[in-house]
Amino acid sequence: MEITAQMVKELREATGASVLSCKQALEQFGGDFEQAKTYLAEKGLATARKKAGRAANEGIIETYQHPGGRIGVMLELNCETDFVSSTEMFKNLAHDLALHIAFANPKYIRIEDIPAEVIEERRAYYASEAKAEGKPDHIIDRIVEGRLEKWYADTVLLEQPFVKDGDQKINDLIIQAIAQLKENIVVSRFARFELGEATLPPEGGEE
Repeated sequence: MEITAQMVKELREATGASVLSCKQALEQFGGDFEQAKTYLAEKGLATARKKAGRAANEGIIETYQHPGGRIGVMLELNCETDFVSSTEMFKNLAHDLALHIAFANPKYIRIEDIPAEVIEERRAYYASEAKAEGKPDHIIDRIVEGRLEKWYADTVLLEQPFVKDGDQKINDLIIQAIAQLKENIVVSRFARFELGEATLPPEGGEE
């Protein structure tokens, strides 16, 4: 099957991978878009894992103010070098993350930032809720886990669907940037302000 420039362009837009990587993936899978996309996503995840332990001490402070001035966000996004922090891709990522936080209002950056007692309270609440609904005992644990996952997607930044693309999680967005920029990228902290509301830094957002 002939691999066209349009096919490569569409795959690049979907994955954030380089033109060459997209062309090679399409060739490897005979032009199958979904297989090539899955392969590149897994490759990007592997790249991100390799770089996850590397120090990310450079970066930028991004601010976003929603039109009308009622909501504002301040975000610290880190990378490894000032060269990467000055690239358009990194700046665009920081802007997209700040915009997303303004709309989605996450409470935590990652699941690991949630205090254990908060998760246990949620588990107990969902178990009680399921029992009150008459769910059989042998499936309650599964129901609780499913409702916890949904709560994570509502409240944890990295687990939330990206406001510009509901099929993509924020974590996927960052992994794509890591794969393309070849550096570790970390959301260190953020604060979201809404006019008339007392706002505290998100738990887990401060080092």
